[in-house]
Amino acid sequence: MNENVPEVRKEPREESAAASAETDAKLAELEDRWLRAVADLDNLRKRISRDNERLRAEERARVAAAWLPVLDNLELALSHACRDDDAKAVLEGVRAVRDQAVAVLSNLGYPRHDETGVVFDPSRHEAVAAVERTDVEPGNVVEVLRPGYGEGERQLRPARVAVAKKAG
Repeated sequence: MNENVPEVRKEPREESAAASAETDAKLAELEDRWLRAVADLDNLRKRISRDNERLRAEERARVAAAWLPVLDNLELALSHACRDDDAKAVLEGVRAVRDQAVAVLSNLGYPRHDETGVVFDPSRHEAVAAVERTDVEPGNVVEVLRPGYGEGERQLRPARVAVAKKAG
């Protein structure tokens, strides 16, 4: 460049106005991006809520459908009980329906626990009685009063049990 040519300098007001306009443009762009992100987040929340409700409805329908054969068989057992005087057949039918209900719970991830002779486990059992027994090791389950269903974190309820204690 020629040293004799004076450098053209902008006035401070012009520089300030240009910087202000650039800042305003950048601010407007950031505000627009922020508003779009907020809208996207709101849409995502709504979509997740719809998806969750749809999944809940599908799961309720699946579980209800799994119980329909149990209900059908209970109705069949009741109709036989009204027609027949054979109590043994009715009893067998009711047991079969109970076994079917237990299988449905097991298939849903909640197996039945009604074992005797096992060591009492407070995470799986609820002791409601202590029984003096000489033929069983103290602390073992001697009777299941109400079966438990599920395991670990997926436990619906613990088994209510009577536990052996030392005779004395």
